[in-house]
Amino acid sequence: MKPLLLLLASICVLQSSFAATPNFVLINIDDLGYADIGPFGAKISTPNLDRMAKEGMKLMSHYAAPVCSPSRAAMMTGCYPKRVLPIPGVLFPAAAVGLNPNATTVAEVLKAGGYATACIGKWHLGDQPEFLPTNQGFEHYFGIPYSNDMGPAAEGSKSNPDKPLPPGPAKANAKGKAGAGKGDPEPETGLKGNAQPPLPLVDDHNVVERVKVAEHHTFTKRYTERAVKFIQENQKKPFFLYLPHNAVHFPHYPSKEFTGKSGISLQKDWAMEVDWSVGQVLDTLRELKLDANTLVIFTSDNGGPLNQGADNTPLRGSKGSTLEGGIRVCTMAWWPGKIAAGTKTDEITAHMDWLPTFGKLAKCKSVGELKLDGKDISAVLLGQKGGRGHDVFHYYSGFNLQAVRSGPWKLHLGSKELYNLDEDIGEAKNVAAEHADIVAKLEQQAEKMKADLGDKTRNAPGVRELGRVKEPQPLIGADGTVREGFNQIAKTLP
Repeated sequence: MKPLLLLLASICVLQSSFAATPNFVLINIDDLGYADIGPFGAKISTPNLDRMAKEGMKLMSHYAAPVCSPSRAAMMTGCYPKRVLPIPGVLFPAAAVGLNPNATTVAEVLKAGGYATACIGKWHLGDQPEFLPTNQGFEHYFGIPYSNDMGPAAEGSKSNPDKPLPPGPAKANAKGKAGAGKGDPEPETGLKGNAQPPLPLVDDHNVVERVKVAEHHTFTKRYTERAVKFIQENQKKPFFLYLPHNAVHFPHYPSKEFTGKSGISLQKDWAMEVDWSVGQVLDTLRELKLDANTLVIFTSDNGGPLNQGADNTPLRGSKGSTLEGGIRVCTMAWWPGKIAAGTKTDEITAHMDWLPTFGKLAKCKSVGELKLDGKDISAVLLGQKGGRGHDVFHYYSGFNLQAVRSGPWKLHLGSKELYNLDEDIGEAKNVAAEHADIVAKLEQQAEKMKADLGDKTRNAPGVRELGRVKEPQPLIGADGTVREGFNQIAKTLP
């Protein structure tokens, strides 16, 4: 056990009665646009999410990161992504780097306090055994370790199911050494394009399936079934369920039951299936009479990609950018009897707040021993007097600090454009000329952050070490052989 976890286990104090120890369910959707669900303006039917909003709180200014891996790093560690996962973009199969196993995750904090923990779905913080959820505080893992588009084209990972698959076998590197080839600008972050190996489905420590077209369609249903089973099996003790769906990331693979249901697109069909999944989880909590004792968070890992059918209205921008549409995400909190029904907050909140918030609610005093960028927002969620979000939020994209926000004011550092988000949520009117004093104050905030986490470089005083392995290999080789030593005995999946 890590030395810090021994400390956590010794001082993470839970209430003596189970009823006072809340459960946590964190549902994270992939590439869901700000307005892709009913509570945030979608025109498709999302009755379960609509009910969740009516019974809970909408977080109107909640921030993720512009892309997948950094967002999940913030969610797991309570820190700005650059502090704990300093990479230019995202991680790919057979990456030599990942979230450092020495990092303290929210799962480790809660596990040390007696919680059952499970991650069901997409991980995307490193696919080598050292980086996977079962080495980061989760007792159980079921899912694929990165995005559903990171597999062979001929097996359905590069095109929607209504498009013809490309002919011929996938081209993959059988040995799986990291890097896409000569001149690759990000050789540590894994295999790209046609070099990507078959997509693996992992169950705890075993690769149990090679994902092809038929299996792509089953992700949401199977993840949901596993989530329900986990809740049922752990109803007598506190639990933390992290449910990061592959939906609705391209390629769009809703189940057969939901294909065509929206009448709009496969992306919207899949969003409707996400709504069904949320309903299954919430219904299970109600049936087991756990609803009054469980905090459920619903969110997305980044803004939606507009070129793939997402809707970020009324925000400007798309996935990958630090415009609001790339980083502000539709988020809700549900805890009947604790969170006031039908409420919303404009306080600035972020994915890095989940670790300190869950830790506080679980009475884990050890959270105070950690150096975090996130803050406890339980008072905001519970509507308590004085509850506040962040006074300042910094918008990082990879190594680069691109914007800073304080209150309603957001400054884009490169262009020097200033927006009042309370009056102009779509970032349409640059008011920098009228507010030179605000620009100067935000530039000062940016300089303070640069002194800690830097700008345009990986190296900075506050940036921590990445996890690294030598000679990373894919979990399934190009010939179908499962990585030896991972399943104990190598085998071939057809």
